[in-house]
Amino acid sequence: MANREELAVIRGARAGRVDSQLALGRLYLFGSAGLPKSLPTALHWLDRAAQQGCAEAWQLIGNHIPVDLARDNSQPVTGWYELAYDGGLVRAGLVYAQLVLGALNEGQCTPAQRAKALRALEDAARAGFPEAQWLLAREHGAAPPETDEPVARAPVASPAGQRWLRQAADSGVGAAQFALLEQDWSAGRWSAWLERALPLARALAGSDAAQDHTAARLAPDEVLLLSRCARLVAANEAPHDVGQDELLRFWEIAAAEQDRHAQFALGLWCARMRVDGKRIPGSHGAANFKKAVRWLTLAGEQGLAEAWYALSRIYIKPEFSQRNVLEAQKYLERAAEMGYRDAQLECGNAAWRARRENENNDVRALFWLQKAAAQACPKAAAALRKLAPRQPGAWKDLGGLAGRDLAAHPLLAARLELAVAFGLSRAEALLLDIRGADRGHCLVIDIRASYGRSRRRLISVETAQERQLLDRVALVFENVDCGPGGPEGNYRQRLYRLRSLLPEMASTESGTEEPEESPAPDGDYSLAA
Repeated sequence: MANREELAVIRGARAGRVDSQLALGRLYLFGSAGLPKSLPTALHWLDRAAQQGCAEAWQLIGNHIPVDLARDNSQPVTGWYELAYDGGLVRAGLVYAQLVLGALNEGQCTPAQRAKALRALEDAARAGFPEAQWLLAREHGAAPPETDEPVARAPVASPAGQRWLRQAADSGVGAAQFALLEQDWSAGRWSAWLERALPLARALAGSDAAQDHTAARLAPDEVLLLSRCARLVAANEAPHDVGQDELLRFWEIAAAEQDRHAQFALGLWCARMRVDGKRIPGSHGAANFKKAVRWLTLAGEQGLAEAWYALSRIYIKPEFSQRNVLEAQKYLERAAEMGYRDAQLECGNAAWRARRENENNDVRALFWLQKAAAQACPKAAAALRKLAPRQPGAWKDLGGLAGRDLAAHPLLAARLELAVAFGLSRAEALLLDIRGADRGHCLVIDIRASYGRSRRRLISVETAQERQLLDRVALVFENVDCGPGGPEGNYRQRLYRLRSLLPEMASTESGTEEPEESPAPDGDYSLAA
């Protein structure tokens, strides 16, 4: 409770006496025996005193009132910080700069105010205020805007911004330290990154938040720091004083904080294996597949495809008590669908081996091998050359069609175009069921029902031009029966039409002559015995 003297000061302040307002503001600013410390109340009375021209009032505001309170005040107080800065108070200049630059982001700041705010920041930074150094680094592009998410990429900084960033990091500003770490990580400077990151990671590993997960969780940047430290240690990029126990500690903390890379690494360590299922050379102790499955499942559920692939390798291990080939195949396909190259190669090989169970498994095999080959997998590319080789067809170019008017025969023209593009033989070109053959990623060439000497084979659709050609030809054959009962007739009718229109193109097929056929007088073209 206020004493007599303080009550007199309160009455005088309410009456508008500037000396009482200043005194009351000071009492609330520092607290007294009768009045509690209250910065908002102090700012209220000091602001009223400053409005009456009291220089000591705005000096107290500039030296003691933080920026958050000044920003949330109902009355604008930026001018008092400016006056205090003009009077030589560097700390007031820092708060003035923060207020002005915040107003700049809202479009309420003039260029002159911004220039003065930057000068005030530089003065505060030179005086050793870490927050001013950090703000200057951000102003010069050395750090991204403040966000709750981990830093996605390191921004491009000017030399001045980089200098202020390093000073802020050396002064202990956590955001500056993480921004500098992101720059080193993006540039691949592992030794420089570890030199700065390892002390931070060790401090985090021993913090209360890391020891007790019921406490406040670690920030996303802190979790990413631990995960990256563990990855570099596992890759032998770290100094030799980092032991296995410390590595596991980093992994466990980051994995508990839902970092998928740490969960994946911890799962592999529990299984004592690499991602392909082979045991880690020199590893000791028995594998704990139960814990490995738990961590790998968590990593996979967060979108890490290699975690599903590793799970598929665990489920086919004979020593795993819950070995299940069907589960292994399910996880393998999930990894392949998420784009993991090794899983796509394995899915392709497995489908090819199972083609005798289902003839269409070769189409599925080609699909996965194409996906793997698109990611520069040499084994998949070699398998594709064997599974779906391009064979020379009856026609090597479109020269035979030059000057020929095939507008009256659009179906035959479309077939010839396909034959040239995909290297089809004469019989394949004339008998292929266009709509049934197109599987999106490949063509299934199967005319055995109409041409007994042929074999089923696949042709990959390799380019966008080939895909466009197939789509265009599919429109031509839309609602057209490609069988012998359709408008094209049977094979002899189609062959006769081809030889009538283009005799020189139909004379040979890959260098071998076909027996000559002639139409029957009544137009009935039956297959030869």
